[in-house]
Amino acid sequence: MKRWARRIGLSLAALLVLVALVLLAAWIYLRQSLPGYQGEVKLAGLAGPVEVVRDAHAVPHIQASSWDDAWFALGYVHAQDRLWQMEMNRRIASGRVAEVVGERGLEIDKFMRTLGMRRVAEQNSKVLAPEARRGMERYAAGVNAFLANRKGPLPPEFVIFGITPEPWSVVDSIAWGKMMQWDLSGNWRGELLRLRLSSRLSPTQIAEFLPPYRGDAFNVLPELKTLHAAAEDLGEIADKLAQAVPAAPEHAVGSNNWVVAGARSTSGKPLLANDPHLGLSAPAIWYFAHLGVNGENLIGATFPGVPSIVLGRNDHIAWGVTNTGPDVQDLYLERLDEKDSASYVAPDGSRKFSIRQEQIKVRGSEAVTINVRETRNGPVISDVVASAGTAAPKGHVLSFRWTALLPDDALANASHRLQFARDWNGFRESLREFHGPQQSFVYADVQGNIGFIAPGRIPVRAKENTLQGLAPALGWDARYDWKGFIPFEELPQAYNPAEGMVVTANHKIVPREYSHHIAFDWATPHRADRIRERIVTNPRHDLGSFADIQGDVVSLSARELLPLMLAAEQASARAKAWQARLKAWDANLTADRAEPLVYWAWWRELTRLVYADELGPVLFRDGWEARVSFMKAVLEGASGADGTPQSRWCDNIDTPAQESCASLLAQALALALTDLDKRFGADESAWRWGEAHFAHSEHRPLGGVPVLERLANIRVPTGGDGYTVNAAANRIGNAAMPYANRHAASLRAIYDLADLDRSHFMHSTGQSGNPLSPWYAHFAEPWSKNQSVPMTTQRSDYERDAIGTLRLKPE
Repeated sequence: MKRWARRIGLSLAALLVLVALVLLAAWIYLRQSLPGYQGEVKLAGLAGPVEVVRDAHAVPHIQASSWDDAWFALGYVHAQDRLWQMEMNRRIASGRVAEVVGERGLEIDKFMRTLGMRRVAEQNSKVLAPEARRGMERYAAGVNAFLANRKGPLPPEFVIFGITPEPWSVVDSIAWGKMMQWDLSGNWRGELLRLRLSSRLSPTQIAEFLPPYRGDAFNVLPELKTLHAAAEDLGEIADKLAQAVPAAPEHAVGSNNWVVAGARSTSGKPLLANDPHLGLSAPAIWYFAHLGVNGENLIGATFPGVPSIVLGRNDHIAWGVTNTGPDVQDLYLERLDEKDSASYVAPDGSRKFSIRQEQIKVRGSEAVTINVRETRNGPVISDVVASAGTAAPKGHVLSFRWTALLPDDALANASHRLQFARDWNGFRESLREFHGPQQSFVYADVQGNIGFIAPGRIPVRAKENTLQGLAPALGWDARYDWKGFIPFEELPQAYNPAEGMVVTANHKIVPREYSHHIAFDWATPHRADRIRERIVTNPRHDLGSFADIQGDVVSLSARELLPLMLAAEQASARAKAWQARLKAWDANLTADRAEPLVYWAWWRELTRLVYADELGPVLFRDGWEARVSFMKAVLEGASGADGTPQSRWCDNIDTPAQESCASLLAQALALALTDLDKRFGADESAWRWGEAHFAHSEHRPLGGVPVLERLANIRVPTGGDGYTVNAAANRIGNAAMPYANRHAASLRAIYDLADLDRSHFMHSTGQSGNPLSPWYAHFAEPWSKNQSVPMTTQRSDYERDAIGTLRLKPE
């Protein structure tokens, strides 16, 4: 027996050694996928030599004798460091994810093929200005030069999935830009939500649950059940469609930027700050680069796959953006022609659907063919859900209209020209073709001027359009047609404002008397108010004070809500103790404190108790968010859309008893403490907001694979929440990780117009997209601590401690 046991032990030991050797061999092999940052490479397509110095943080500093060669080199280094990210991004935009991951990518592919993202990108490529086209062509040539001349294996993801990248094209770059437009344009989801809510809530309840911006009137819609009376199953299709389409960005999506004139700085020249808030991913969406051509410089943040400095500076100006959040999407209920199923009803009579066929390849399965129908308003997206015959309302379909689907969208032209502007007039003119998504740009130049403009195509809706983009409209009624776009000259803009500063943080950027409608669903003003508060309390600012503002984790939202929450009497000694701690807390959501965790756990349980009963289980699951404006009105008992106190939401409609907000507050805190015990242990002294609220940068698609997630995902403790300047939004509806930071300042940059080489920046992961690289996560920890690295174009600066110099030469 002992002999057999010994043999089994030896066999297991041998097996473990064999597994270890296999893993070691795989590690050694895959490590060869890391690109070379040193040496010389001869490449076909270059006109002259190019030098690429990787500084101490692996940021490439490209020096070329022409912009043609600079864009070529940018494509080359993007492919070196972010090839898998580029591959996934173009596959998503083109509806080709299922080719890689199988059936789990099929629904996304069907939706993207229905939208026709790549098809529209091909149309948009025809309106490229010569200089923009040339830049994109040279960039694509650089990517393809890397693919043709690489040595060793491809990055690990290509090896794991067994695929080889196809050559890069101009259309690939435009299609990736389309995906950014998609991520920053979400009004149609609000329409879908209002439609779904109409099955359970009255128009006044919907107006309260999705409240107007602070100080604005309620938006009480017509009774949607009556408006859509002919489509009895519309609520059902809305539910199904909500499940079928790609996940929505976090509700707290947003960004900050601000600029001050020289009168408010210690140097006497402007300072500009920008931190766009996007969904966290590994690698980050951003890649830093510097391009120098004959003494001219561009430096800042790029999107791998796109040849431009998206956010950054040249030698004359600096710029930053936030998402304005305009309403540029509409859903339309289209009535089918009763006599001809291949036609639909338009205001001028019956029209034929335009039909195209799409074949989607699926790894491990047969290819799937879908027929995409299009109306005058756009593609029929209800067809995405199984088939129109079973999923759409009887006799009706839902179509989708969006400015980014127009064939003459010239965003790429604006992005290219913007980089070379030298003054306000040039900057402003470059943005005429910035068709979308509408962004709030702030501007500063070395001459001391500052400015602001929000360019983009914003639909004009007729006054008789009672829906105003808030719910699906009737496609056969001309009242709901778009009536053109807001003229460029009438878009929000300012040059050298008397106040000496501009702040935008996704809040309402236009006064009440502004003559055009841009949006209803603005972000709450908490971040903007806090930024202004920090600016005006300091008479003169510098890089350090701006960095302090970017790192601010004081929540004005928590300051507003805590007094309302603490007014209720608590029953247990433990709850009373926490009530006292929260009363003494200053609403500073630092990572090392327990109070932010208890505050958010309490709020999470309170939201469930207040509105889960009205929404029902399916809608609550999909719509469970913090909803601070709505909840504040409920706790205050503010007058609702029907003139009665909104505290009535605290009564549970499923019970005969009359519940009060005070009773729910007590119940919610008890539930929160019990849940925290289960999640983090009963030792309250060990609770830390940062440990629960870690920034979760997830790799796509390895981040969901148990064996690989520890290697591919990046986690660091963070403070703040979705309403602090240092934004860090969690999804309270996520049962597994309700406090994880999933949406944050993906990039931070501060520009000093007195000396632009003193500017600095930081993004959330690292320059490399290869999980085996030392530069994959090297920014994560300093980013979490609000630290930064220099944004310099001076050779003496970036050569100091440089990790390598790569020389690209013509073949």
